[in-house]
Amino acid sequence: MAKKTVATLQTASKRLTKAIKMVKSPKTGAYTFVEAIMSPEEVDEYLKKK
Repeated sequence: MAKKTVATLQTASKRLTKAIKMVKSPKTGAYTFVEAIMSPEEVDEYLKKK
């Protein structure tokens, strides 16, 4: 597994977190970055799944 980054964003109504993970492409073997914005409670589950 590659590097994981988590940043906390705060909007006027609710707290959100932007999670970035590196995913290796099965075809080329190159790494790509996948970004998602979610609530802080969902971050650990998102980073664990492949």
